[in-house]
Amino acid sequence: MAGTARHDREMSVNAKKQLSQCSDPIEKLRLQCLARGSSGIKGLGRTFKIMDDDNNRSLDFKEFLKGLNDYGVMIEKEDAMELFRKFDRDGSGTIDFDEFLVTLRPPMSNTRKEVIMQAFRKLDKTGDGVITIEDLRGVYNAKYHPKYQNGEWTEDQVFRTFLDSFDSPYDKDGKVTKDEFINYYSGVSASIDNDVYFIVMMKNAWKL
Repeated sequence: MAGTARHDREMSVNAKKQLSQCSDPIEKLRLQCLARGSSGIKGLGRTFKIMDDDNNRSLDFKEFLKGLNDYGVMIEKEDAMELFRKFDRDGSGTIDFDEFLVTLRPPMSNTRKEVIMQAFRKLDKTGDGVITIEDLRGVYNAKYHPKYQNGEWTEDQVFRTFLDSFDSPYDKDGKVTKDEFINYYSGVSASIDNDVYFIVMMKNAWKL
């Protein structure tokens, strides 16, 4: 996935450029996440998970604000309140953070979503909705990895590093869920304007 580092750089530069002209709070937050590369949105999700002390997958305004601050998002309190109100559709004073992250993902066409799911299904050999090291055996070839070739890493270490690239830097558990996979590729997708190019890239990367 050598292309990903290049896409991350392009995305980061574009996001920072757009940020200076952006006034919509949701778009602003999305661009701040994308400025951190493909896993930016997922990283924010992980921060929220850590904030969610009672594991009810929802956040009140105080937790929401602290999550944004902990992740280093620069946001005025008024903007944060407006954002929170937009997501708190039923006025309950809490927001569902899974829904929040889905809204934050850059919009993708159905053809892009379909090819991402094809790749996920191919990697998820056991079909349990989570990609693990076991799933990768026979699907992802570690033997071409330079660190495997020079004897520095075992095959499992190559697999683990590969899985970690889809995980947020704060919580690498060696498992990639469908949502994490989609969040990651929605980040990559944001740096690619052309549907055809995105699909060709996915098909080549995963031999679909």
